[in-house]
Amino acid sequence: MTEAVAPPRVSFYSLADDAAGDRFQLVCRLVERIYATGLRIYILAASDQDARHVDRLLWTYREQSFLPHGLKGETDAELTPILIGRDPDPGDARSVLINLAARVPEHLERFERLCEAVDHDPAVREAARERYRHYRRAGLAVEHYEIRLA
Repeated sequence: MTEAVAPPRVSFYSLADDAAGDRFQLVCRLVERIYATGLRIYILAASDQDARHVDRLLWTYREQSFLPHGLKGETDAELTPILIGRDPDPGDARSVLINLAARVPEHLERFERLCEAVDHDPAVREAARERYRHYRRAGLAVEHYEIRLA
């Protein structure tokens, strides 16, 4: 008999209307906070360019902190708590999925938590609304937080 897997907790983090920054900076903030709790993270990027952009930002996010991360396929995934890639399958156990892709991610059942980062871009917001509706129709509990980057 197989054990039932709880569906992931889905959290949308959107920048407040008067907030500066973009979803990539928002992801850095989320990663810093989630990593501090000891959880392993997979950041699903929409493209190789986006994955490399997040990789660069995480190196320079805060001078006083280090967020051990790497690109999938270019780092040892077992030793790297924060993995970035565009393949929907992280390949190893991760607790948290941060979605930067416009689509609903595959393999949600593998994660305890899904975080969606949304900025002011109209196309990003509309795609996020579609995913929000999808998750609700799928019966997932969805929460929303409005963020102001410091």
